[in-house]
Amino acid sequence: MDELSDLTACDGVLFDLDGVLTPTAEVHMHAWEAMFTELFTAWGIEPAYSEQDYFQYLDGKKRYDGVASLLRSRDVEVPWGDPGDPVTADTVCGIGNRKNVVFERVLRAEGIAPYPGSLALVQKLQDAGIPIAVVSSSKNAREVLTAAGIIDRFPVIMDGVVAEQESLASKPAPDVFARAAEMLGVDPARSAAVEDAHSGVQSAVAAGYGLVIGVDRGAGAATLLEMGAHVVVDDLAALV
Repeated sequence: MDELSDLTACDGVLFDLDGVLTPTAEVHMHAWEAMFTELFTAWGIEPAYSEQDYFQYLDGKKRYDGVASLLRSRDVEVPWGDPGDPVTADTVCGIGNRKNVVFERVLRAEGIAPYPGSLALVQKLQDAGIPIAVVSSSKNAREVLTAAGIIDRFPVIMDGVVAEQESLASKPAPDVFARAAEMLGVDPARSAAVEDAHSGVQSAVAAGYGLVIGVDRGAGAATLLEMGAHVVVDDLAALV
């Protein structure tokens, strides 16, 4: 525990959102499953969608990149389209927009709350004056943070909207974690990144973070370590 005992010695701590700060990863998983199961059935695509598809092709990536990645795994290519495409469009963007409708409906109906252990760690870091940020591939990040009542805790939010505006590559590329460190004004080599996704861990490692903490919410501790996480915990309460 020595290397984790004092995150307050870091220049900054940058958190993924879904599955790290809030349990919205479960909402994303269910929304993807519902949408792709229906799509694969309608199009006669095999093999059927599975939970492993989420962790391998979707988790941590920008929405449209995830759609393209999963379809490619089934040797299916469709036009990219435009972010403004209607949910009926058989394009990467249209398919991604279908999933987002389901996600937003569930979020509004059920709400969301941060993981208690994650909130306790955020509070500890804030009390110590350590800069913190959110690094999420989701375009819904601000909506989720607002619904969870924690948006005011994060002065820097690197999300899917910013990534698109600045043409930053999706995780596992280092772009979003590297840019977030710039926005926060910290040196990645002296900072910590906290991720639950394979692609997110790879992104933080590629961006040169001195400490990459994996949170195992289902991705598998062994795989997170294989992707480059220095340590893996089941819950951030372990770091408080």
